[in-house]
Amino acid sequence: MKPAQSQAPNGKVKKVLIVDDHAIFREGLAQILSSEHDLMVCGQAGSAAQGVEGTARHKPDIVLLDITLPDRSGVEVIKKIRLAHPGVKVLVVSMHDEALYANRVLRLGGDGYIMKQEDPSEVVTAIHDVLNGHIYVSEKVLEGGSSKASKEESANPLDGLSDSQLEVLELLGMGASYAEIGKRLELNTLTVASECEAMRKHLGLKSENALIRYAVCWVEVGLK
Repeated sequence: MKPAQSQAPNGKVKKVLIVDDHAIFREGLAQILSSEHDLMVCGQAGSAAQGVEGTARHKPDIVLLDITLPDRSGVEVIKKIRLAHPGVKVLVVSMHDEALYANRVLRLGGDGYIMKQEDPSEVVTAIHDVLNGHIYVSEKVLEGGSSKASKEESANPLDGLSDSQLEVLELLGMGASYAEIGKRLELNTLTVASECEAMRKHLGLKSENALIRYAVCWVEVGLK
């Protein structure tokens, strides 16, 4: 956990906690926010556990959160923050396709979702929107959510997976074994195997190897 580097004037500046496993991205985002007179980065965290602990310690007004973290998914961080700190705003800033994750994040109580590829000025706009009590998502997500036809056209089989299954799929795509996935997610190996079998059937794949190939391709596309 990286401590705050400056103090905010009483009641005038909103505190921001950045939770992302890439130090360069955290530092870059912190630098961008340092030019905003009404925002102050109160802390940085590189893991889910540090993000939860940092929220309790620094009491930020808003948490900027990535989905992919080294210990647990950012989805789990949202759940914990919502439970312990219901007044804290959460804006997900992620490389993952918003078509899959944005609505999931909002259902869990997140306040917005923006892709890392967006212009830095748009990230700042998203932060201010969320702090002002609005939900921030892209026009693409808004249009998809308002049209039945759009929903049918953009149907994604991954939408039917649970949060836990998405975590398993991502780790599988990163080359983790069932035992490694179980240790990471605090699940026994049989439960991991059962989740994989359920995903295989849901995705219409013929074998375990086909599921692994699917997972690897999905992760590779998300990292581009």
